[in-house]
Amino acid sequence: MEFMPNGSLERWLYSHNHCLDFLQRLNIMIDVASALEYLHHGSSPIVVHCDVKPCNVLLDEDMVGHVSDFGIAKLLGEGQSKEYTKTMATVGYIAPEFGSKGIISTKGDVYIFGIMLMETFTRKKPTDDLFVAGLSMKGWISESLFSVMYNSLSCLILQISLMMVPCRRLLPRLKY
Repeated sequence: MEFMPNGSLERWLYSHNHCLDFLQRLNIMIDVASALEYLHHGSSPIVVHCDVKPCNVLLDEDMVGHVSDFGIAKLLGEGQSKEYTKTMATVGYIAPEFGSKGIISTKGDVYIFGIMLMETFTRKKPTDDLFVAGLSMKGWISESLFSVMYNSLSCLILQISLMMVPCRRLLPRLKY
């Protein structure tokens, strides 16, 4: 593997000295998705990474994301869609079927990618202290998005209503 001068995605997400804008984050996630697509559909045998997380995504000089650390990766033979293992991945990034039954599959990598995708855009680790007492990362994001959308729509409706008041005085014949 070649030297990656920009270190890991984790370094860029959680360091006070580094910052990624929205497009950089999106492009890095596209790079990781492309790598997983190749591992799952373009290589023979199929490679299941099992531990996709920000510290295992290295960034080259052009900020292109490269998936690394295949230490617990598993190979699936032809026609094989899953395998059993006792090797555990990182807490917070484990697909439910992997954690409870030791089943690994490409679907588990996709689940883990979803966790990392949410982490990349929120800068919250799945093990953050915020996610206790039944609140998951997915639940927190859903609640936050609803709140942002609700507040934005409420503000927009208020602005439109306020703009309509002068219009009603100027155009009394129009019915609203």
